[in-house]
Amino acid sequence: MIFDPITVCNMELQNRFVRSATHEFMAEEDGTPTSRLGDFYEELAKNEVGLIITGYSYVLPGGQSDANQQGIYDDRFIEPYKGITDRVHEYRSKIVLQIVHGGRQADASQEHPVPMAPSVVKNGHSAAIPREMTEEEILKMIEAFTQAAVRAKKAGFDGVQLHCAHGFLLSNFISPYTNRRTDRWGGSVENRARIVTEIVRRIKEETDGNFPILVKMNATDGFQPGTAKAELGLNISQAVETAKLLEKAGVCAVEVSGGISEAGGVTIKTAISSPAKEAYFKDYSKKIKSAVNIPVILVGGIRSLPVMEELLENGFADLISMSRAFICESDLVLKLKSGEAKKAKCVSCNLCFDPRGIKCNFEFDRS
Repeated sequence: MIFDPITVCNMELQNRFVRSATHEFMAEEDGTPTSRLGDFYEELAKNEVGLIITGYSYVLPGGQSDANQQGIYDDRFIEPYKGITDRVHEYRSKIVLQIVHGGRQADASQEHPVPMAPSVVKNGHSAAIPREMTEEEILKMIEAFTQAAVRAKKAGFDGVQLHCAHGFLLSNFISPYTNRRTDRWGGSVENRARIVTEIVRRIKEETDGNFPILVKMNATDGFQPGTAKAELGLNISQAVETAKLLEKAGVCAVEVSGGISEAGGVTIKTAISSPAKEAYFKDYSKKIKSAVNIPVILVGGIRSLPVMEELLENGFADLISMSRAFICESDLVLKLKSGEAKKAKCVSCNLCFDPRGIKCNFEFDRS
């Protein structure tokens, strides 16, 4: 099934492989995308990755979470991105822009010294204490995401993915651990997801309702079970309910992930040394897939062809998402397709997260 075509939203994909969004460290300081990003995505397209999801692009100044992160907060980014999408569309791949605001995990700067979040909950990873967003700021944030999607469409992207995972702003709203509000933006699952469903509604209004909107969502905050933080955090039943709300709002696919920075190494696990360690979010994705009718994309340490096939055949997911494996081998799809390989070479060492630009830095024979 992994090599079979599939329609996701209105996108005809040549196979079930997805390049999961990962920060590439390849934009200019102000977020302008560069030709290096174009080189990176074109190489994936040339090697038949069905759907490419870009690294996260921030929708407002002050929403940046890392150095050389790409932005989409101004119209001046449309043309550079158009150059990139044109290159990808020379091949059969589709490309979607992931859009984000860092929330309580945003980098502090002179212009934005205090990060914003739904509630004042100290970041246990960085010790930063965010300020609570006002109603006006929430409404402005909805418009910022909306205009980012409009720019993405003008730039030739096939859709956008809202980053609602990993402890960034939209994830902050969805999780009861980081959202302690008592107004219409907090409390119930529906209220906590409201900012996302409102963003979806507004994007549909501004793009004639036919522009694909995907969501990367957490199924768990990733805290150690039995701890106080885990009791306060997002659980799978809440995640399932959130996925249903997203589908009802018009989201056309969800990618299931998990973890926030202060929970430790949950999102990007190392030492994936056996099939049993692969697909570490699969039990969550199966529960979400059983509750919705839209395609479910699964990410998290997937490395070998038999595991990919088992995930698809047994109802864990509709598409398989990877990033580190493609950093290691951009031609992985072709190798698996030809029978040259049965699994990725990636050893999940995480040395690829290089601030000079992501690349595989593990020393092994690539012949």
